[in-house]
Amino acid sequence: MSNFAFLFPGQGSQAVGMGKDLYNNSQIARDILDNASEATNIDFKELLFEESDKLSLTEFTQPAILLVSMMAYKSFKNELPIKPKYALGHSLGELSALSAVGAFDINDAVSLVNKRGYLMSKACEGQDVGMLVSLGLSDEAVEELCQNARDEGRDVWAVNYNSDGQIVIAGNKDDLISLEPELKEAGARRAMLLNMSVASHCPLLQSAVEPFKAELEKVLKDSFLAPVISNVTAKPYKSANETLELLPKQLIKPVLYKQSIQNIDSEIDCYIEFGHANVLKGLNKKLTKKPHLNISDMASLEKSIKAINEL
Repeated sequence: MSNFAFLFPGQGSQAVGMGKDLYNNSQIARDILDNASEATNIDFKELLFEESDKLSLTEFTQPAILLVSMMAYKSFKNELPIKPKYALGHSLGELSALSAVGAFDINDAVSLVNKRGYLMSKACEGQDVGMLVSLGLSDEAVEELCQNARDEGRDVWAVNYNSDGQIVIAGNKDDLISLEPELKEAGARRAMLLNMSVASHCPLLQSAVEPFKAELEKVLKDSFLAPVISNVTAKPYKSANETLELLPKQLIKPVLYKQSIQNIDSEIDCYIEFGHANVLKGLNKKLTKKPHLNISDMASLEKSIKAINEL
């Protein structure tokens, strides 16, 4: 019997029209979106399927991505009810993973990430912050440059360890811009600002931690179908108490995605990503030789089910 890891993408995977094919062709997906719209007072059909500036606002981006991941996941589970060895996600995706294993009801998860996005935006209010990707440098080289910059009073932190040679840095936007030539001088192939209005996974979000924990406590259930890999530790956890300890810290600690895949890869036969855009497939190409399937619409659902049945 094969061991599967279920993967869920984070912010940056959003696009207008995501989830529409599932909505139009899967009754389960349609019910999930309609129920979430009613429960949260957010018009997800409008948010997802029509051109709107709202989709780029963190408090709406996050629930939209989680909702599409759950539409894909539940449509898959209806066809092939397999249990994962582990569930994990990238940043926001960790909350999708928790929802998939039963730690949240879907509507509660959508509402929670809406509040999470709002709290993150509020923490960054009045500050010109952002995120920058560095390509081609080692973890150690990026960490040293960030530490040297902080020693000089600049606010920059290595926050997303995506794959070898790909690290995202968060902080004050002017400080990030000042770091670009230093990264290139050290040998980075590319150093580029991302289209982000928050500085995720760094101390600038400290004020969001306790309010988010209070919201988390209201909806969290001690019911885990499978262990979830923590972004903070790159290790599995499977209880409400551990979630309450680890998930709020995720706001101010780096995302150890690369380390998470490396830690579980020997136990996994196949990775299945639920959500739009194949973002994690691109990262996993550099991290593992194991098969990686993606479910984002009906065609990819059918293709993935066929591939799993042939494993």
